[in-house]
Amino acid sequence: MSIWQREITIALLSLFAVAVIGGLTGYWLPMLLAVALIFLCRQIYQINRFERWIRVGGKGGYPNTKGIWEEIYYHVYRIKKNDKRRKKKLGKMIDQFRQSTEALPDAAVVLGSDDEIEWANKAALNVLGLQQSDKGQRILNLLRYPEFVRYFDAKDFRDAIILPSPVDANIILAVRIVSYGAGLRLLLAQDVTQLKQMERMRKDFVANVSHELRTPLTVLKGYIETLQDLDDGGSALLTGSLEQMRGQTERMQHLVDDLLMLTRLETQQRRTLCVDMPALLKQICSEGGGVENSSGHIELSLESEVNIHGDEQELRSAFTNLLGNALKYSPADSVVNVRWFQDGDTAVLEVQDRGIGIAAADIPRVTERFYRAESHHGRKTPGTGLGLAIVKHVLLRHDARLHIISELGKGSCFSCHFPANRLCD
Repeated sequence: MSIWQREITIALLSLFAVAVIGGLTGYWLPMLLAVALIFLCRQIYQINRFERWIRVGGKGGYPNTKGIWEEIYYHVYRIKKNDKRRKKKLGKMIDQFRQSTEALPDAAVVLGSDDEIEWANKAALNVLGLQQSDKGQRILNLLRYPEFVRYFDAKDFRDAIILPSPVDANIILAVRIVSYGAGLRLLLAQDVTQLKQMERMRKDFVANVSHELRTPLTVLKGYIETLQDLDDGGSALLTGSLEQMRGQTERMQHLVDDLLMLTRLETQQRRTLCVDMPALLKQICSEGGGVENSSGHIELSLESEVNIHGDEQELRSAFTNLLGNALKYSPADSVVNVRWFQDGDTAVLEVQDRGIGIAAADIPRVTERFYRAESHHGRKTPGTGLGLAIVKHVLLRHDARLHIISELGKGSCFSCHFPANRLCD
């Protein structure tokens, strides 16, 4: 018999006894009230004892009792015991997490829902200058770099932000925010000083080598052109050799020019003017994107008169590269469509061709330096592999993004999206 069946049976038997005795004595109503009062007092006593036991946290064993209250005490005691076991296990997991995070070379700071510091590892104390007493302080009150404040307020944590360490300005940190849970965030700061130094050395090397190559290439090109002028065509081997030398010299010249352009994009200060986009696009299309005999294969559609705050020379270089690529990778009789329009608050330049297209696996990498997508059409298209890298850098300097849609054999569509803060009249 279950405990509830036992309690109900006792209640029914009590009522039956009251009814029988009350019927024999004629006092069944007073007896019923007396029994009900006894039951009520007993329940009040048990509730009071249960409340006093719960008030002190249910420490130790539960009071000795019988019936349904014994079951209630037992279930509460078991829940409390299981909860204590889970808390102990969770505490061990938290300790293991903190120990493992303490061993990380990167700084880690746990932020609460109000951006307050809940916990930080030793690396955070070393490179971010935080103190144990900073727990509960808002992170923006301690890291006051304007770039970090803008990054934090923008709530766009897809990319890391580069900042100097508050402790040592010679230490460069890549700071990233990772959101998790309900409004909780984890701030990670990685020391990228060595990577930045290597990147600076690479940029300096490329810039220096490119500058040093310009003079000998210019001299070599001049002598080749002189030899071609002196060539009377009597030797086919000599004529062909000079033409190949000229072609390779020009290819090398283009490579050096592209490298110097990338160097300037990475090192020079940004110049911001209101660039007349319709006029610029008309000029670029009339020049055919630097590809000979191609201006007749370009259709320009100007659906907006909006202009862009930016550097005209950088934008010219980016758009010329996009148009030149579209023409080079398209059949000679096909048309490349150039479209300038607005999509809501965004201005968009779209360059669409009907050329060979790009494989889906190559699309994420085509903006890398020197990356050349595998040819699927049996011929090698000349180029330096730096054109789309230049496009990417120019767009980044103009707060814009490049979107690529392409399918092998059906052509490609490159679109440059400029945000509202870059638009001007």
